[in-house]
Amino acid sequence: MKDKVRRGGRNPSKADVTSLVSGKEAVGNKQHEDSSFPVRIQGAGVEPFELQVRGFWLVQDAVMTLLLRDDVFPRSNLSLALAGTPLDPLAELQSLKGLKPGAVLRLVEEPYTAHSARLHLARVLELLRASGPQDALREGRSPSILETLTQTPDSNVPNGKGLKRSLSNTKTETSKPDGAPPEYLLPGSSERPLMALLPHSSQPESPSYLRDLCLSCWNPAPGHRKLQGDFLYITVVTMEGRRCEITSFPKGFFLNRSTEEVFDPRPAQSSPVCHNFTDLLCHISPAFKQTLTTLKNRSQLPPVELMPTPYHTLSWLGPPCASRSHKNNFSRLGVDEQPPTQAPDWNEELQAARDLPQGSVEERLQRDRALLQVNGAFVRAVMRGAETVVDGFAEPVNGNPDDPAFLWGGLFMSHGAASALFGGDRGRRTAQRLELKGVQAYCDIEGLQGLHTLPTAIVDYRGLRLSAQGLAPGLEASEQDQETTPASRGLLYGVTAGPQESPHRRRLLERLAHAAKCLSLQRHVVVGPNDHKVPLFTSVDAQGLLGADGRFYILDVFRTFPADANFCPEMETESQTVPEEEESKSSGGEEKEKEGCLKEGWPENYHSASGLPRSFSHRLCRLRPELVQAFIQHKHCQFTQCVRETLDANGGFEECATACDSRATEAVRVACKEVGSISDIIFEMRFNPSVFSPEVSFPPGESKSLKLQERLLREAAAFIVTHQIPDFLEFCRQSNEAPMDGVSLKQALHQRGINLRYLGHVITTISQSQHKECLRHIMRLVIAEIFTRSTRRVFNSFLQGVDVPSLSAAVSHFLCCLLVPHFTPAPASDETKKKSRRRGRGAGASESTPWSMLAGAELWNLVCQDAAETYHISDILGSGPNHLVEHYGLQKLSLLREFCLKTGVQLRLRDYSLDNQNKAPIGPDDILNLFPVVKHVHMPTVDASKAYRTAQNFLQKGLLDQAHEHLKEATYLFGRVCDDLHIEACYCHSLLAKVSFKQGKAAEARSVQLKAVVISERVLGFDHPNTIHQYALLGVYAFAGGETALAQKCLLRARLLMLTVHGEDHPYTATLDSCLGLVLSGDQRGKFLMNALRLNTSFFGPAHLLTALNQQLLAQWMCSKGDYRSAMSHEKEALAAFTSMFGEDHPQSRSSKEFLCTITKEAVKVERSLRQAGAEGAQQTVENLSPTRAAMVEQMALLTGIKSITHRDGLQEYRKKHKELKAAVAKELGFPVSGELVASQTANGEAKSADQDAGSRKDAEDGGSPAAENSNEGQQEETLSLVNGHVVQPAQANGHGEKTDVGAGDSDRADSEGKAEDGESEAGAAGREAGNSTSNGVNSNTVNGEMKSQSVEVNGATNGAGDIPVSPSGLKSKGTWADVVSKPNGGRDTAVRVGGKVTANGRVQE
Repeated sequence: MKDKVRRGGRNPSKADVTSLVSGKEAVGNKQHEDSSFPVRIQGAGVEPFELQVRGFWLVQDAVMTLLLRDDVFPRSNLSLALAGTPLDPLAELQSLKGLKPGAVLRLVEEPYTAHSARLHLARVLELLRASGPQDALREGRSPSILETLTQTPDSNVPNGKGLKRSLSNTKTETSKPDGAPPEYLLPGSSERPLMALLPHSSQPESPSYLRDLCLSCWNPAPGHRKLQGDFLYITVVTMEGRRCEITSFPKGFFLNRSTEEVFDPRPAQSSPVCHNFTDLLCHISPAFKQTLTTLKNRSQLPPVELMPTPYHTLSWLGPPCASRSHKNNFSRLGVDEQPPTQAPDWNEELQAARDLPQGSVEERLQRDRALLQVNGAFVRAVMRGAETVVDGFAEPVNGNPDDPAFLWGGLFMSHGAASALFGGDRGRRTAQRLELKGVQAYCDIEGLQGLHTLPTAIVDYRGLRLSAQGLAPGLEASEQDQETTPASRGLLYGVTAGPQESPHRRRLLERLAHAAKCLSLQRHVVVGPNDHKVPLFTSVDAQGLLGADGRFYILDVFRTFPADANFCPEMETESQTVPEEEESKSSGGEEKEKEGCLKEGWPENYHSASGLPRSFSHRLCRLRPELVQAFIQHKHCQFTQCVRETLDANGGFEECATACDSRATEAVRVACKEVGSISDIIFEMRFNPSVFSPEVSFPPGESKSLKLQERLLREAAAFIVTHQIPDFLEFCRQSNEAPMDGVSLKQALHQRGINLRYLGHVITTISQSQHKECLRHIMRLVIAEIFTRSTRRVFNSFLQGVDVPSLSAAVSHFLCCLLVPHFTPAPASDETKKKSRRRGRGAGASESTPWSMLAGAELWNLVCQDAAETYHISDILGSGPNHLVEHYGLQKLSLLREFCLKTGVQLRLRDYSLDNQNKAPIGPDDILNLFPVVKHVHMPTVDASKAYRTAQNFLQKGLLDQAHEHLKEATYLFGRVCDDLHIEACYCHSLLAKVSFKQGKAAEARSVQLKAVVISERVLGFDHPNTIHQYALLGVYAFAGGETALAQKCLLRARLLMLTVHGEDHPYTATLDSCLGLVLSGDQRGKFLMNALRLNTSFFGPAHLLTALNQQLLAQWMCSKGDYRSAMSHEKEALAAFTSMFGEDHPQSRSSKEFLCTITKEAVKVERSLRQAGAEGAQQTVENLSPTRAAMVEQMALLTGIKSITHRDGLQEYRKKHKELKAAVAKELGFPVSGELVASQTANGEAKSADQDAGSRKDAEDGGSPAAENSNEGQQEETLSLVNGHVVQPAQANGHGEKTDVGAGDSDRADSEGKAEDGESEAGAAGREAGNSTSNGVNSNTVNGEMKSQSVEVNGATNGAGDIPVSPSGLKSKGTWADVVSKPNGGRDTAVRVGGKVTANGRVQE
């Protein structure tokens, strides 16, 4: 019911909530926080109440805050008066004389205008359309289900009060769980009920206020009534059946005497004049008055559940009864959307938001919020525009039937022309997608001012892809301007711009040069249309324009990123240069050398091993920006290694660092040449986006640079196959949080720069791996992704031959052919024809349409053919859907879900029998809707994201207090910008909950996690993998707070979603089952624990941490049952695993050994008692070995990744040797040696790391880089040990640790070590990479001016990226000289002096 909030507007009351931020410039001045005071509000027919205001508020801010209150809503057109004097809306409250705490402000009803009267009616409509639980499904939006889980059975008010109570109540729940889990959630069950996914909400449907509300037939008001003030006439039909005609005029609303047949505008007898429309309705209808009173007295859901999301999140399931759920939304009142006098100028709105000031945090927050609101409105307009255009309600503005263009609502929408150069229709769709990615890349450049891109989005609807853009200013030239030069029309840059010189062009080139440096693009020269040389900072297609608004725009950026040489085979045999002049001068030997250079860059036997390079279905295969950054980091590691080896060969690093000769300079030159740096005195990687473009010609002078670029692109392409794909699979093999569905698989691959066209190579790599069985879940996902993507392409073509009345029948027929083996269309019987006639379709329509003749075998052949052409696989998909089920364990339900999410199909919520071959499982009535699927630019949340990353840095160093502080700041900033409805806000809340839990604040963790779950459900989807993770974490925090029933519900909900999305055979199912084994009781506990052990053993093997923890849990359960023999067996397996991982002296191994001894002693006691005293004596001597609740909570934290046990001895030894070497170098060079370094030479290698590196601590204070802090020297550790599930947790350095009681059989475990993880367990958390080892070159977030050391070998295994900050510069061991002469990603303007020369990077050259 909140007007501005639900419309997406800025909520001034939210904007001025007391700041949670501490710091210099967090969110305003401290004096503002202390300037709040209460005032009393009365008048305008509302009950008097107190309002907390702030002195720096404007009067209009206070009015807006009042209008959002439930007790004032839906009143509008109000002003404030103090002591009878009206207040100026633009005056600050603190400047008003007589306004002091406790002062009385009176609401004054202002006269309406025609416009404000319509706005008031729009607010009334928001009241009448109070959202119900089915509204989200009706509109195709993902709902929030959490409220149904948090409802208590004994709640007397089933209206959402349960969730509000759950968000605030932190008392321990004493009631036991409601009962056993349903059969379909037990391990081994194959039943997958869809009805359980979306349970009925306890929130009742919105009540019926009126039967009808619309504009009267007597509108518009005649002239003589206009002169008397009549605005419009409204017809109301009350619930009692009374029909009333109401007049709107300046003073408000009154009942007139008109009927359906007679127009009589005079006021009815005894009709009051009401300023508020609902007051008049209460006077007319007692039923309306009663319903309104009930609505205002009911408890409200939290705002995060009511506010609209910035973008549409598709729900693939709709209401069970779509027709019955449709309701009257009073749209005939005609006040929803005023007919605009002109279409909105989306480009001007977006650029005006981008041009907002950014001088302070407050200004940046307002700018980020404005950008998000404009972009959200633009995306919603694109969705409506796509439906209008594709459904045929808009006429094209051009006469080209092959590429029709449309103007609708300020949008320019087109299909795009299919070019044979780019690969036909596939190339056209790819160009539209790459254009969006290019726009996103330029938008993400931080600090780039003055270079603009148009608002852009692409939308897929009914098998068609449309590109939508805002109208660019100054591009529509008049006819007399067509003959003028390009410069006079604003074209300043591009191949077709021609040679020109102007101040505008120079300013544009400066911005383009800055952007090229940030995107790692090389300045290059190409041959223009008139054989003149054209210098470029972008791809050859890009154009730079000076718009009529005075802004510089860059367009056509779809080839911004470099080409993928793996799919450019035709370019391997031809040259792009103009070689005639050089060929006449070159010798035969040089020609042979040239042939060799063409192949330079490919690894040995690369083609025979991978089958690459090869052709692709289109010619727009480009590298992803993530891959470019990962490859640069990889090359930087090679550069560092080369410099180190050269220096070692010339006398050693220390000698070269102090000697004043050219050895160091020469080492850098050799390394630059070796790795392919574009400079010979500094490490800098740039890529030419025009290389491997067949239509581009380069001048002869570019031949050397071109060969280098071809070599680099070949190396980058091979880097995907040789490094990134194996690293991704290694991460999936080691992690229990591997991708669960197509969305998470796509995100995980893209984070490593792996395009989805490499899915076939992922399959090949898994098939050739010795860990094939452990990667079967990834194989299953890749097969499903190939299948659904190929099916979507076939579906797009299929829909082109379907007319609108047959869409539901055609889609259902397609799905039956897809999922039912050997499905054949049945001939239309007489009964079918009768049904078709009754439904309004022509008789026998299914017989006369080509789509109805599609058979299952034909469809499967089309899908297999597309998969073979696109992914270079054969016979993988088999002969039908049953092959996927039997050979790969795929679920038809999971395939159906993936297909619906990718195509926008919404199905009716019911249980589908997809294995029934005698009857079509999906009918036309099951297809509820086809929604547009929009891809759009994501607007940054700069300050909030920066605070979030800073918190991650502190958390990686174990500084929980600082991390908690910055996370609270980040959550506040996210609330200011996007009302928390943002994916990164979800990750931030989840991480804040983890940090609070680690600090011992279980109640706060639970409260914050509740919000994270709701955000994930609404922003990502109710069944998104991240939502599964969030429910599991909420279960842990609820269990920690004593709410066993809620914890059980959350974990069972997560398991239900897991079974639907992927199935049971996944590592994360084992995690959920382990947690359920702790929460449940009785024999079902053992079922879940045994299933978890089976899964962990099959995926990770017996010698893995998760498997060992599982064995311990089973041992505990066996002890609770008195089965000590089985408990000993499981604990022996756990001890063997801990010993193999950590060694015999590790505290975890010692703890397991002690627990095994305790079990053995108890077993001996029981056995002896049975022999000597009989069964009764045995019962008396058995000692209870059940774990305490606190110990169970800690075990759940270990299983879910909130905390983890790690082996640190090798790293401690490395630290000791590193500090000794650093002290020796400093002493040799004459620098003062700190006491810390001297003490570290004799420090015990297993001691706690209290001597934090000064440089590392400085990085922590400055925020640092999230990727640079992994395995940091100054990382503080929280100690953790388990024996029989009991925990000893010594107080941490920050003072938030707490010690838990130790049960029987426990001993000293204070030396057991654990580390605080970064908390990024959400599926798809940005920046999560496989294997943080720098040698793999994965980390793309390189610290400015710092290099990452090579991976540190600990006990013969790679321990990860050991970051060595430069402090002081040049004194670190192992190649720190490269810190002085290299820049990993060329991202900063620095001048480096090497060998007497100074090079300024990034200088604009013409």
